[in-house]
Amino acid sequence: MEALIPLLFVGGMWLLLVRPQQQRVRRQRELVANLEVGDRVVTIGGIVGTVLALTDEEARIEVAPGTVLTLLRAAVSRTLDEQDTRGDEGNEG
Repeated sequence: MEALIPLLFVGGMWLLLVRPQQQRVRRQRELVANLEVGDRVVTIGGIVGTVLALTDEEARIEVAPGTVLTLLRAAVSRTLDEQDTRGDEGNEG
């Protein structure tokens, strides 16, 4: 019975710490792999822009008219969908 306690502890730690981290890494890899030209994205630095071109390792992102940044694809944190781009309409004081 005493040998079961450390085993349960290790199993609990895996469920609480390792498994959620593995899921986050998997979602990030899928996001980077599924990027498409025209997607609105947010980088890990908080820069918002539109994907203009993609290579295996890099993404060219337009952040303002005529301003294009070349970033590693892994630097993309998330994509913005229509709901994210609407802003704060209706959250007025």
